[in-house]
Amino acid sequence: MWRNSTQHFGMVSILLHWLMALAIYGMFALGLWMVGLGYYDSWYHDAPEIHKGIGLLLFAALLARIGWRFLSPPPKPLQSDSLSVRRAARVAHGLLYGLLLVLLLSGYLISTAEGKPISVFGWFNVPALFSGAAQQADLAGDIHLWMAWSLILLSALHALAALKHHFIDRDVTLKRMLSYRIPLTSEKEK
Repeated sequence: MWRNSTQHFGMVSILLHWLMALAIYGMFALGLWMVGLGYYDSWYHDAPEIHKGIGLLLFAALLARIGWRFLSPPPKPLQSDSLSVRRAARVAHGLLYGLLLVLLLSGYLISTAEGKPISVFGWFNVPALFSGAAQQADLAGDIHLWMAWSLILLSALHALAALKHHFIDRDVTLKRMLSYRIPLTSEKEK
């Protein structure tokens, strides 16, 4: 089942969710590591190029994921969820998408501040559409840093909420994002 149903996420949503989560946490770790590299370190030039390439692929994945939400809407909220839980989930998901979008755009603005295109692993170049603004790299860098930490913190809360649903509420919130094949077994989970 590729598409989402009213009860489960489909394989496209599940793959995009977990691949993007892995990329985001990997990029965060890479970003923290590479800012400590010295100029003569062998990774000084390579690590940022990897970071930029993955960042642009992540941007494409984000656009695909947003488009997929319109083509294949997510499952209905669980009936056991209160109105406040449903609203909090909607706000949190919106913030996750928004933070990631601003994070990726700020990374692009850092990388193109001097007017040079970004090479994505030598496969293609993404042109610098906006460059040369006063202190562009510095301002975008500050935004990038704050968005990265905010996204990591909010995504950690998102994961904790999913674990709370699974272990305390004992509902299928987490199961729906793990596999489209897991049956809904109890009345509370339907």
